[in-house]
Amino acid sequence: MRQDKDSTGMEVRADGALCFTGPLGTADAARLWTRAMEACKRGVPLVDAAGVTQLSGAGAVLLAEAARRAGGVELRPPNERAAAENLKRMAAALAAAPPPAPPRPVGFVTRIGQMVLGAGAQCRTRLSFLGEVTQGWIALLARPWRLRFSELTRHLDEAGTRGFGLCILLGTLIGVILAFQSSIPMRKFGAEVFVPQLVGISLVRELGPLIAAIVLAGRSASAYAAELGTMRVNEEIDALSVMGIDPVAWLVLPRIFAAGLVMPVLTLVMNLTGLLGMGVVMGGLGIPASMVMNSLQDWISVGDLAGGLFKAMVFGLTIGLIGCRAGLKAGGGPRAVGDAATSAVVGSLVAVVVLDGIFAVIFFRLGW
Repeated sequence: MRQDKDSTGMEVRADGALCFTGPLGTADAARLWTRAMEACKRGVPLVDAAGVTQLSGAGAVLLAEAARRAGGVELRPPNERAAAENLKRMAAALAAAPPPAPPRPVGFVTRIGQMVLGAGAQCRTRLSFLGEVTQGWIALLARPWRLRFSELTRHLDEAGTRGFGLCILLGTLIGVILAFQSSIPMRKFGAEVFVPQLVGISLVRELGPLIAAIVLAGRSASAYAAELGTMRVNEEIDALSVMGIDPVAWLVLPRIFAAGLVMPVLTLVMNLTGLLGMGVVMGGLGIPASMVMNSLQDWISVGDLAGGLFKAMVFGLTIGLIGCRAGLKAGGGPRAVGDAATSAVVGSLVAVVVLDGIFAVIFFRLGW
């Protein structure tokens, strides 16, 4: 009497033995593996392979592993001589190098500890890189001729001059959108004349630096990470270190310096074009340009402009720092450059928003 018979040649007999019959090739072993291991977990007194007519390497591994997982039960080899020799070799190989034990399940508290330790390690590496950059700036102040001005001008052109068109477009559209959206609720109270003050303060203090930072993060942070990541993958940065050239002073400082210099300029372009777009909308609503100019002069101070430009410079330095760090810490493999660029953009955007919130609290406390 037979039980649990399988059409592919595996069955569990009435005495509990796991029996294999017929040819046991690679495809057959793949199909039978899961069911055989489950049967061994339930316990079998014998793995009977006497009815196997042909045995491949994968089939021999299946038989030997089934016998091992069943707890060292008797393995009856097949009658065919070549198949029996194959099974003997595979069993000896598995006994000499058994597979590693499955990892122990990690508890909830352990996972939390691993996450905390990983976050601490990341913070340590970030602080270490910041220290290297700070040390490079101090050394550069003592010997300013070490700064590669040709590289600095190249990055100024790529991050600044080539970004003017995008900033002009976005600034104009933001000014137009803010003016239209602000005029709708203001019209209910007859306060359309206050739209220039609202849009002007929003642009100069917040939106101008923030949108310029987003543009710089999307264009330059990803470019920095991709360039330095490619150099890391190609081992060019290691070659500079072997030659005694500091990669931070040679590659990182010009990029960070350029990002910090171009951000105030991009912010000014964003502010001017946004105010221009707002003025066009105000003219269409019947408010003369002279009234718009007078409102802006009365409500926007030099301190507002200086605070926005200072924030923009800090945003630029932060974006350059994060982009360069993502590139220098890129790993190996074909995905390293893409992962570095993604990490640079995401990290830059998060850092800019966090810094903007910190500046908002500081300016509020200072009454600025």
